Amino acid sequence: MLKLFIANKNYSSWSLRPWVLMRQLGIPFEEKLVPFGGKAAPDLFRAFSPTGKVPCLVDGTTVVWDSLAITEYLAEHTPQVWPADALARAWARCAAAEMHSGFNALRECCTMNCGVRVRLNAHSAGLQGDIARLDELWNEGLARFGGPFLAGPSFTAVDAFFAPVAFRVQTYGLTLSPASRQYVERLLALAPMQEWYAAALREPWREEDHEDELKQVGVVLEDRRAALAPH
Repeated sequence: MLKLFIANKNYSSWSLRPWVLMRQLGIPFEEKLVPFGGKAAPDLFRAFSPTGKVPCLVDGTTVVWDSLAITEYLAEHTPQVWPADALARAWARCAAAEMHSGFNALRECCTMNCGVRVRLNAHSAGLQGDIARLDELWNEGLARFGGPFLAGPSFTAVDAFFAPVAFRVQTYGLTLSPASRQYVERLLALAPMQEWYAAALREPWREEDHEDELKQVGVVLEDRRAALAPH
């Protein structure tokens, strides 16, 4: 059976992408969760990942790292990973690649932290630009291919690549157009997304670097995560 190595569900947006894709499409796999360990994390993760990063997919003797590479590996065996229509498939690949390599201000200002609600200190020009582009891209896909997902009637890899953004919108209360907001709600309502979110809230770990990043960008209004056990 496929093994998918991931990190904390509360923080790891990269891990979420292949995880939710495989769950939603019914691709069997064994989850291997290794919590972030601060500066020691690369050494811990290098036991199973060549880069010391997650996600990492292991299929027997084959090791596939990076969420986009994992997606393409899965598509070789499961055509439903990408839309069947050639035009929709090309658009979906472009949009997923744009998310994979872009939206840097969104990543820096709105790190994934599923279990909290945050008021941002400020919306930089870069963040505003990323939100505008996100809104434009989502509206284009929904209108062009008829929804309810970005490239048509079925959940595909392009939706998986934007699944972490749905959690970011929820955490930071980002303002989007009605169509984009409905799309976020649609993603958050998916059974695998609900499963991931519930597990994130139950996690007993806090990772100092991720928590510090949060404090630098805004004020935590609510923390819905399970309380840490006293030392």
